[in-house]
Amino acid sequence: MAAPVHTDLLSELRDSVLERGVPATSAQVLELLRLPDEQLENLLALAHEVRMRWCGPEVEVEGIISLKTGGCPEDCHFCSQSGLFASPVRSAWLDIQMLVEAAKQTAKTGATEFCIVAAVRGPDERLMTQVAAGIQAIKDEIDINIACSLGMLTPDQVRRLAAMGVHRYNHNLETARSYFPEVVSTHTWEERWDTLRLVREAGMEVCCGGIVGMGETLEQRAEFAGQLAELEPDEVPLNFLNPRPGTPFGDLELMPAADALRTVAAFRLALPRTVLRFAGGRELTLGDLGARKGLLGGINAVIVGNYLTTLGRPAESDIDLLGELSMPVKALNQTL
Repeated sequence: MAAPVHTDLLSELRDSVLERGVPATSAQVLELLRLPDEQLENLLALAHEVRMRWCGPEVEVEGIISLKTGGCPEDCHFCSQSGLFASPVRSAWLDIQMLVEAAKQTAKTGATEFCIVAAVRGPDERLMTQVAAGIQAIKDEIDINIACSLGMLTPDQVRRLAAMGVHRYNHNLETARSYFPEVVSTHTWEERWDTLRLVREAGMEVCCGGIVGMGETLEQRAEFAGQLAELEPDEVPLNFLNPRPGTPFGDLELMPAADALRTVAAFRLALPRTVLRFAGGRELTLGDLGARKGLLGGINAVIVGNYLTTLGRPAESDIDLLGELSMPVKALNQTL
């Protein structure tokens, strides 16, 4: 009697990804996303082995803060910060002292990365000036890596951010190229890709991920994993849609937990050497048990505390969980 196809697949991936570090292809990722529930634990176990083999046991911890919230001119259908939707988020700016205090609180958790985010299509001169002042004020007070997420950039803006000492730049592709027009209509997937190319050429680390559970097909989810693998980002933040009131995706259902865990493990196998970060929506989609399973199924980084417009897990809860799992927080000198 022939062995089940899924058993053959996991054996094949154990040899190619775990032993040789060859990323899973989009076709293999699609097969993983279709695995039956009874094979989920085996898949998670393999993904954990891959993470430990190619990334090690350390977990990178990051905090994020919104410098400029709301009033964004873009129509990203998942985002309550768009000024085009009837969502409850209103435009607001943080002052420099609030930014520094947020960075200090983040550092106290043991985090090595602090990300400054702004809800914009791309930064204007006012925002660039504010970011420069904020980065300098943070550097004067504490020792922490600073990342930014400010939308699409010009070549000059990329050079300026690199000169400011920005360690990593986040700009998510959000979803597969083929599904992107169903998610955003005010700019293109290719425009985002161009910014990421400029960031890499300037010597900053590339942080690029997206959101799953936005109505994409499994084929498109596998396509997205393959496109991220082609980009070879240093970090992939993996978000799960948290439907926000007033947005076009506000009525979508939460992604089933088993599908979310399959996605985590499949993305790890497609990106064996990449920092794969738990990001928004995991609290609702996976809960505490799911957070544990994800950390034992390929995840090796977390955002602690709250997100931009939604609540996250308390930072202490994630740090305590890492301790229970004997997963050390990556030290700052390992990320510089």
